Amino acid sequence: MLKVLDPPAVRRWSRHCAAALGRARAEIDALNVFPVPDGDTGTNLHLTILSAAEAVDALPGDADAGATWEALTRGALLGARGNSGVIVSQAVRGLGEVLGRARGGGADLRDGLTRAAQMARAAVARPVEGTVLSVLSAAAHAVRDAPDDLTEVACRAADEARRALRRTTDQLGVLSRNGVVDAGAAGLVIVLESLAEVVTEAYSERHEVPAPARRIAPEELGRRDAGGPGYEVMYLLDAGAHEVDRLRGELDALGDSLVIVGGEGLWNVHVHVDDAGAAIEAGLRAGRPHRIRVTYLGGRPHEPGPARGVVAVAAGDGLAALFREAGAVVVRREPGSAPAAAALLRAVREAGTEVAVLPNDAAVHDVAVAAAEIAREEGVTVSVLPTRASVQGLAALAVHDPLRRFDDDIVAMTDAAGHTRHGHVWVADREAMTSAGICRPGDVLGVVDGEVALIGADLAATAVEVVRRLVSGGSEMVTIVTGAGAPEALLRAVRDHLERVRPDLEIVVYEGGQGGYPLLIGVE
Repeated sequence: MLKVLDPPAVRRWSRHCAAALGRARAEIDALNVFPVPDGDTGTNLHLTILSAAEAVDALPGDADAGATWEALTRGALLGARGNSGVIVSQAVRGLGEVLGRARGGGADLRDGLTRAAQMARAAVARPVEGTVLSVLSAAAHAVRDAPDDLTEVACRAADEARRALRRTTDQLGVLSRNGVVDAGAAGLVIVLESLAEVVTEAYSERHEVPAPARRIAPEELGRRDAGGPGYEVMYLLDAGAHEVDRLRGELDALGDSLVIVGGEGLWNVHVHVDDAGAAIEAGLRAGRPHRIRVTYLGGRPHEPGPARGVVAVAAGDGLAALFREAGAVVVRREPGSAPAAAALLRAVREAGTEVAVLPNDAAVHDVAVAAAEIAREEGVTVSVLPTRASVQGLAALAVHDPLRRFDDDIVAMTDAAGHTRHGHVWVADREAMTSAGICRPGDVLGVVDGEVALIGADLAATAVEVVRRLVSGGSEMVTIVTGAGAPEALLRAVRDHLERVRPDLEIVVYEGGQGGYPLLIGVE
């Protein structure tokens, strides 16, 4: 029997626990009726702990306790899936906060379990008894007066967790009606029993998972009570603690089953909502969401429109008309801002069952990805192209062929956009540090492929220099899109320069009507 839970023991525990949850996955899935009867709790817990185990396995063999628990915690956070997986990842974090700085004896494990229960409960916006939280609290309470012996603490926690699991049926109405214990709690019991087995060095091939009193029919899985939220939204979020506190309030008002775990700038967010776009937009306001996952929880998905379509985001009336004339469903935005995810989702639904989305701005890309995730859950095939400028979107749309295979069409559109260099000019309205140096109000900024390449004093001269840097020996066509109120002399100066130095180029001019940017330039 072990005296301390040292790094090699933590490594063995993570592997053994992942394997045990893998074996019990289907049985735990069969218990899953709360908070959503979607039959995936066992799978989610297995994937969560498997991610943690793989993170530890990637460490060198001589990694110390701090590094081992840090890897375990981060692996669980990054791999957390579903409501229960996110909560258990926070419990792992609580253990790590104590055991990562300690020798790993019985008293340390006792303190770690207490911290795990506190952190897991604090992460849930509206804690419910009869769940994984109840079982974790019961295990921590059972070892409060345990002697400072690792075996005693680990075994007492596992035994009490098993007893508390049986009580969950009577603690929560939906469990009682279905004759089951809580699925997440059943997974937690295996986590704690696996720990006790590593400590005692007496491993079980199989862990008991209480069978449901009745078999839940497949058609019941995914069924929501009337009025229940329709989507599960999860994402990792890079943000500060203050921004996350504000996000909690926003998401709590939008839906239920809210859990936010993590810290030190990286968080895992989970919530059930009707408006998935609003939940993602709240994350965008708080920081940088990534690995966005949206799952449709039940009911009748939206019936999409015609088979193949394109959605294009446009920042001006003229640009909107150009995209619309080319057959795209257009979503308008103001310069310097992104459209709402809900607006993009409506456009995708209108466009068809196979849809290419042209964000046409780097700041719009994440919102477009979020809308695409929701649409995919509704059965729509969506691809968000990496168009960072309107001229790239125009180039992509020019080669769009609805009669081609969808994947082939996406490749052709992406290729056309990728072969289009882009630039623009605009007048600075404030002092700022740019990649070309400090600019001041009134300076003319020349942007080449998304970066400020030069700071000038004259609009026409700066635009000519931008064109000069964009055009190369292989260039064939230049597209110029004029903005609202753009001086005629500006366009004339650029055309005169091109006709003088490259008379072989095809020049196409459109009135875009966009505000803020007098001239957009694309070179194919």
